[in-house]
Amino acid sequence: MLWPDPAQRDRLVEICDNLLARIAEAEREGWPGEVEGLQVSLAGAEEKLVQLDRRASRGVVDLGIPTITSPGAVPHQTRPPEPD
Repeated sequence: MLWPDPAQRDRLVEICDNLLARIAEAEREGWPGEVEGLQVSLAGAEEKLVQLDRRASRGVVDLGIPTITSPGAVPHQTRPPEPD
C-alpha cells in the first residue's frame, strides 16, 4: 500500500477543492460520465486525507533495536577489534 507523504496534505486538500469545482462544472454542463469519473477521483483523494489524519493521530511507535539472544550467536560489535 502506498502512503501519502504528510508534507503533501495541503496539496491533497487543494486537489479535493479542484475536483469539487470540476464536478460542479460537469454537472452544470450535463456531463454525467465526467461527473462519475471525478467523483471516483474525489473519493480516492479524500481517502488519502483520512489515511494521513489517521496516521498522524497514532504517532510514532519506537520498536527498538533487535538483539540476538540465541545461544551460539555472534555478538554485534559496534567498532572493529583492536589490532594485536
